[in-house]
Amino acid sequence: MNFLALTSRQARQSFTTAPVLRVRQWQQNQRLAIHPALNIRRGFAEVKHAAQDIPKTKPKASTALRRAASASLPIRSNPTPTRSDIQPIFTYATAERYLMPNLRHSLPQGAVLLHDAWWVPKWTDSQTGRDGEVFLFANGSFVCWGLGEDEARRFAKEVLAKSAAEIAPLREPETEDLEFVTDPEENTRLQGDLIVLGKTSPLSSEGTMPVELPRSVLPSETVFARYAYSQALSRSTALSVLESSLEDYLTSVASLPRALQKTGKPGLGRRAIVMKLGELLVFRQGLNLNRENFSDTPDFYWSEPVLEAYFNSLSNALEIRARARSVNDKITYAAEMQSVLRELLTETSAHRMELIIIALIAVEVVICLIRDGPELWEMAFGKAEEHKPSESGDKAA
Repeated sequence: MNFLALTSRQARQSFTTAPVLRVRQWQQNQRLAIHPALNIRRGFAEVKHAAQDIPKTKPKASTALRRAASASLPIRSNPTPTRSDIQPIFTYATAERYLMPNLRHSLPQGAVLLHDAWWVPKWTDSQTGRDGEVFLFANGSFVCWGLGEDEARRFAKEVLAKSAAEIAPLREPETEDLEFVTDPEENTRLQGDLIVLGKTSPLSSEGTMPVELPRSVLPSETVFARYAYSQALSRSTALSVLESSLEDYLTSVASLPRALQKTGKPGLGRRAIVMKLGELLVFRQGLNLNRENFSDTPDFYWSEPVLEAYFNSLSNALEIRARARSVNDKITYAAEMQSVLRELLTETSAHRMELIIIALIAVEVVICLIRDGPELWEMAFGKAEEHKPSESGDKAA
C-alpha cells in the first residue's frame, strides 16, 4: 500500500513539474532569440577562457612540407613489424654562428667532425634518460634525432653554454621540428612531413665514409642520410633567424614613410639612417656572402648525387630558396627606402649649407660697411662739399 502511494505521488510531481520546466526552457529560448548577443558573449567568454588555458606556441611557417603532411598518413596509420615508432627531430638555433674549434672540448666523448658538422653519435638526457644523436653546424644551430624540445634545451644549456662557441647569441631561440621512422625494408626518403630511414644506395666516393664510425643510437648505414637532412633543417632554421630579425627591423622603420607623408621629414637623423643602412648590409651579408649561404648546394654533395637528392628534397619542401629570395626582395625594398631618406637628408643639408653661406656673406658685407663706411662716404660725398664753399667765395670776389 505504501509503495502504491509513493508511486502515485512521484507521478503527480512529474506531471506538475514537467510543464513548468518546459515553460522555463521556452522563456530562456525566447530571451536568447530576442538578445542573441547574450549567447554569443557567453560562448566567446568560454572560448576565451579555454584559449587562455592552452599554452602559446610559436606558429610554424606554412611551407610545402606542412601542406603535404597528408602524404605521410599511409605510414602513420599502417604500422609494420619492421618499422619503428615515430620519433622526433628537433632543430634548435641559439646564435648567429658557432666557432667550431671551440666545441671540441665541450662535446661528449665520441663526438666526430663529420665534414661541416660535429656529430655526437649518442647523448643521454640527464632527466629523462632518453638517448639521441646531435649534429651541430657552424650557422648557429644543431639538429637532434630522437630528442624533443626539452632535451634540446637541456643540451644547449649543459653543452653549448660551457663551450664559449656561440657568436651573437639570440634573444629567443629559433626552432623547427620534424619526425622520422626507421624501416630496413623501405628506401630512405622524405614522405610528406615524415622522414623514412631505410635502405640507401652506396656512396660514389670511397673517401666520403670514414674508416671507423663510433657506435650510434641509430643505424650507421643511414648516418650520411641523416647528415644531409640535418643540414637542410639547419639551413631552414638559420634562415628563420634572419627572417625574424628582418621582420623586427622592418617593423622599426615602418613608420618612416608615414612620417614623411605627414610631416615632409624623415623622422630620423642622418646618423640613425646610416646605422639602419648598416643593419641591412649585415642582413644581406648573412644571407648571401657567408660560407654557407642559402642559395647554393654545399660542395660536399657534388660528388654524392644520392645525398644531394636527400638534401634537395627537404630543402625544396622547406622552400629555402624561395624564402631566401623573399628576404632579398625585402632587403632591397628597405635599402631603397633608406637611400631615398638619405638623399632627402643630403638635400636638406645642402640647403642648410647654402643658407649658412648666404648668411656669412651678409655678415661680411655688414662688417665691411661698418669698417669702411665713413671712408667710402668721404670718398663719395666729402669732396663735393669742399667744392661748394670755394665756389661761393669766388662769386663774392
